[in-house]
Amino acid sequence: MNARIALLLSLALPLAARADFTGKVIKIGVLNDQSGLYADLAGQGSVTAAKMAAEEMGGKIGDANIEVIFADHQNKPDVGSTIARQWIDVDGVDVIVDVPTSSVALAVAGVVKDKNKVFLASGPATSDLTGKACSPNTVHWTYDTYALAHTTGTAEVQSGGDTWFFLTADYAFGQALERDTSAVVTAAGGKVLGGVKHPLNTTDFSSFLLQAQSSKAKVIGLANAGGDTINSIKAASEFGIVKGGQRLAGLLVFITDVHALGLQTAQGLILSESFYWDRDDKTRAWSKKFGARMGGKMPSMVQAGVYAAVLHYLKAVKALKSDADGKAVVEQMKKLGTDDPAFGKGTIRADGRKMHPMYLYEVKAPSESKGPWDYYKLKKEVPANEAFRPLDKGECPLVAASAK
Repeated sequence: MNARIALLLSLALPLAARADFTGKVIKIGVLNDQSGLYADLAGQGSVTAAKMAAEEMGGKIGDANIEVIFADHQNKPDVGSTIARQWIDVDGVDVIVDVPTSSVALAVAGVVKDKNKVFLASGPATSDLTGKACSPNTVHWTYDTYALAHTTGTAEVQSGGDTWFFLTADYAFGQALERDTSAVVTAAGGKVLGGVKHPLNTTDFSSFLLQAQSSKAKVIGLANAGGDTINSIKAASEFGIVKGGQRLAGLLVFITDVHALGLQTAQGLILSESFYWDRDDKTRAWSKKFGARMGGKMPSMVQAGVYAAVLHYLKAVKALKSDADGKAVVEQMKKLGTDDPAFGKGTIRADGRKMHPMYLYEVKAPSESKGPWDYYKLKKEVPANEAFRPLDKGECPLVAASAK
């Protein structure tokens, strides 16, 4: 009997040492808006970014190939969660990436937690992903509403914008951004005079901007994103709002938005980003590789976040020699220091928040731009510990657990 046990143990030891990759493939699912108002800032660019990370790891880890698939969640939580379940239960997806639209991201985070896989959130903004809705299976990579509020909002108040009116996208993201920015404004001694909520993917902002104009607020805070931001800024220009003395605060503006607007319309806009392609030699080198595959288009911070998050995930999986246990993979991601050409060196906190600086930029005038995609001038770098919410202020259950 003892000899039989010894034989079984001798056979089991080599198996234990082998890599444990479900289905002999590491499958990455890029879930985002492929056809709507967020397609330009995420879309196929995020798919390309994920593939670049996979290729950087050699396309495989051990004997497991790395595969990237994608789907369009149509900015609908029910569609997003249905795709997530199908991917995990039937298609063998190990990690879901990107997911702009906070309401969809919150739904997907719940599915991923229940299935014990991994969610790398690059596209969504709501700070609730590392707050009350935090999960041991989620890493929130690129930016959030707290950081946007404390970077752009603080700068606007400090420069005299002490009365605000909000133009807010009526779903989880817009509501969180207005909430976090209002807190910044009032804490700095400013006042919120009012606000109006608009449906997602609105084409006519006339009535909303008339309310903002009549409020006489010094700053109109745009708590929206993508196509909604582009359309609201265009409409504000037509209404002569800035010429009339009010300022627009683009609380979430992407380089793709500025490109769509053109410098003539966007010049002077103050915004915050965690990534800009022309920040340093490493960001330029990586962005030019991306651009070569995307018809010359430079990456948004969301697309850069997808690349960096996937690369770090793959490093963690390689170190573990397994992708089977999502919580274990995220724990490994938190243990490993992050390092990539898009964001440089950083860390991931207990609440799943990826820590890196935020940057306050001003959009250049046409005369200041030296060429295509040369759109920003740096106003201020905000260190990570100042930009993002303090670890003990988010009410994330994981923080209390990690402190024990």
